[in-house]
Amino acid sequence: MKLGIVGLPNVGKSTLFNTLTKASVESANYPFCTIDPNIGVVHVPDKRIDYLATIYDPDKVTYATIEFVDIAGLVKGASKGEGLGNKFLSHIREVDAICHVVRCFDDENIIHVEGDVNPLRDVETIHLELIFADLEMVEKAYEKSAKLIKTGDLIYKKRCDFLQRLKDHLLKGLMANTFKTTNSETHFMDELFLLTIKPVLFVANIDETLIEEDNELLLALYDYAKEHDYEVIKICAKLEEEIMSLEEDEKEEFLTELGITQSGLASLISSSYSLLHLISYLTAGKKEVRAWTIEKGTKAPQAAGKIHTDFEKGFIRAEVISFENLKTSGSMVAAKEKGLVKSEGRDYVFVDGDVVLFRFNV
Repeated sequence: MKLGIVGLPNVGKSTLFNTLTKASVESANYPFCTIDPNIGVVHVPDKRIDYLATIYDPDKVTYATIEFVDIAGLVKGASKGEGLGNKFLSHIREVDAICHVVRCFDDENIIHVEGDVNPLRDVETIHLELIFADLEMVEKAYEKSAKLIKTGDLIYKKRCDFLQRLKDHLLKGLMANTFKTTNSETHFMDELFLLTIKPVLFVANIDETLIEEDNELLLALYDYAKEHDYEVIKICAKLEEEIMSLEEDEKEEFLTELGITQSGLASLISSSYSLLHLISYLTAGKKEVRAWTIEKGTKAPQAAGKIHTDFEKGFIRAEVISFENLKTSGSMVAAKEKGLVKSEGRDYVFVDGDVVLFRFNV
C-alpha cells in the first residue's frame, strides 16, 4: 500500500522523504523542486522482529514494508491547474492514504509560498484544493447519471440523489471522509476514487528548539487535529536527517540525550502503517524471521495466503502464540509446555504480533 507525502511547496516533504528512504532526492529552497513523484519502500520498525532474530539467529530477517510517495507541492488554485496542480492531484489519487506535512516553525532563510508561516491556513489551502478536485469529479458523475435516468433504471436516480447530497457536503468545505453513506451507497462512493475520502496523518515539521517545548503554531495544529479526529506526528526533518547518518549505537545514545524513546521517523512509519489499518503477524525459524502484512480483521486462511496461495487452499490450522507470551516463555518449546500455543481454525481472526506456524495440505 502507498502513502503519499503532500503539502505546500517548501515545507520539508523531500527532506522527510530522503530521510525515510535514504534516497538522494533533490531537496532545495524553492517551490516545485519535485515534479515527478519519487517512490521509496520503507521498513516498518519492529522490536519483536529484532528480538526473534536474537533467539533464532536466522539466515534472513524480513521486516514489514510500506511505500511512501513524495508528491510535488500543491498551491492555491491547484485544482484549476496552478503550479501543475492537476498533474500533482492525479498522483495523490493513486495513493491509499495521505501524509500531510505542515510547517510549524519560523525561519527567515526558508521561503514560504504564502509569505509567512500559518499551519491552519496551510492545512485549509490543501484541503480546499482536494475538495475542489473532488467536486469536479462528483459533478461529472452527476451529469453522466442524470442523462441515464431516462432509461428507467432506478439505480441512476439513486446515484443522482447520493451525488447531490455528497456535492452539498463538499460545498460546505467538508471532506468526503466525514460523509455518511448507507450500505447500499458504499459502491457509489467507491466508484468515485475521491481524494478527500483517504485517511490523513499530519506531520508537523518543526525546528530543533521545539523538540521539548511546543510553540503556538504547533499547539494550533494539535487543536485542529483533535477537533477533526486526525493524528499529529511531530518531526524535525533536519534533525532526523542527522540521526539517520549515525550508527545504531550512536542513534540510541543521541535519542537518550534528547529524552525520547524512538525517533520521530520511527513514530511516523508506525503510525502510517496503522493509518492504513495494517497489522503484522510473525513467522520465525532458522531460515527466516519475518513480519507479514495483513489488514485488520483478516482470518487465518487468508493470512496464510499471504505466504503462498497453497497455504490458503490447503489450510488445516494455525498454531498461534502472542509475541509477549513467547518472549516471556523464552522459547517455543517452553511455551508449548505451558500450553500457551493455541491451535486455531478457519474462523480465527489474526491479532497484531501473533507468532504463527501454519499446517496445510499440499
